[in-house]
Amino acid sequence: MAMRRDLYKDGVDFTTLALQSPDFAKYLKPNNQLDFTDPNAVRQLTTSLLRRDFDLVVDIPEARLCPPNRLNYILWLQDLLDTTGDEYRDGYDPDRAVTGLDIGTGCCSIYPLLGTAMRPNWHFIASDIDDENVKTATRTVKKNNLDSRIHVIKTNPSDNLFPLHRIPGTERLDFTMCNPPFYSSREEMVTSAEEKERPPFSACTGAEVEMVTSGGEISFVSRMIEGSIQLREKIQWYTSMLGKLSSVSVLVERLIGLGINNYAVTEFVQGNKTRRWAIAWSWGDLRPTVAVARSISTFPKHLLPFPSEYIFELSNTSIDTIGTSVDTELSSLHIYWTWRKNLGTGMGFAPENVWSRQYRRKMKLSDAEDRHEIDESTAALGFKVQLKMDQIEQKTVRVVVRWLKGADPVLFESFCGMIKRKLEGR
Repeated sequence: MAMRRDLYKDGVDFTTLALQSPDFAKYLKPNNQLDFTDPNAVRQLTTSLLRRDFDLVVDIPEARLCPPNRLNYILWLQDLLDTTGDEYRDGYDPDRAVTGLDIGTGCCSIYPLLGTAMRPNWHFIASDIDDENVKTATRTVKKNNLDSRIHVIKTNPSDNLFPLHRIPGTERLDFTMCNPPFYSSREEMVTSAEEKERPPFSACTGAEVEMVTSGGEISFVSRMIEGSIQLREKIQWYTSMLGKLSSVSVLVERLIGLGINNYAVTEFVQGNKTRRWAIAWSWGDLRPTVAVARSISTFPKHLLPFPSEYIFELSNTSIDTIGTSVDTELSSLHIYWTWRKNLGTGMGFAPENVWSRQYRRKMKLSDAEDRHEIDESTAALGFKVQLKMDQIEQKTVRVVVRWLKGADPVLFESFCGMIKRKLEGR
């Protein structure tokens, strides 16, 4: 539902919300501001927004982590899945049934509630190690009539983090999500609060079980990485939110060390105060867009995933002329290729580097194979070529090559170089 994407871009209008929610109005000060150091005020803000904007009824128990409207994480997951679907559509597929696992779902399963409220074909398994959280989350899910789409389960700290075996009929998952405890000890949590020069912008209302874990968030997500080595492609995307930017670098280096090059990093800005980060990795070969995979502004370049888009411009020409050249060049290769002239878009799948001289020589010696026999599921490279006319420079055509599928960045880079040379007439 696109209407909800930038819901809180300009902040929340407290005056309007107070008119719509009498419970919230009680906490609004005479100057129409909210006291963010009051846990009850923060809890009521969350509750009222969930009710008004998502039609969700949520009671947040005292002494439990009050979930600020972490809509950004859900929106990023939507984009991650939308740009790595079997249909290669790079957009929302309403027919795709999606099942995710929320590890440590908290007192009211906030992520599963938001995910199911926004996407009618999404389902969740929600796990937690805390009895009280399991009880209140189950109650909240039931109250919102979502118990057929959200299964809340109790796990143990020593359990496998991905309990696929616990839900009959769940052989694989589309994603996992997690907002792990940031701190490695109670001392670290207290020190962190004391080090902040000013009091935290928003009251933190978490119980210790939700804020502290042995080894902190790096240790927790490292456990997830270890677990993913066993399950591999049984889960398409493993993801986690992180409280420290430094954790993202450490974890990306771990992924690279394991030979995982299909990963994504992003940052979430909650209002203008709080920053959080997230990481995702996949053992599969479907590639998310650059906007989804590389959206941290301050991050070491060498740790960003390889860009899945290559863009160049050709001047003094038209889309029809370039389109004809693209179609002619790619139709001559041993690939599966379809070109839609009216859209200025084509899609192709190559079994290997079929544009190299070596491959062409080999093909001349053997009987040419039928290009339609190429199986997209085993193709080494899947790509899309889109032509766009520059709106200002009417004679400039922008060529966008999108990496859809494959495990080898060098192969994609080689393909992009070949296309550019051919279209520039070199």
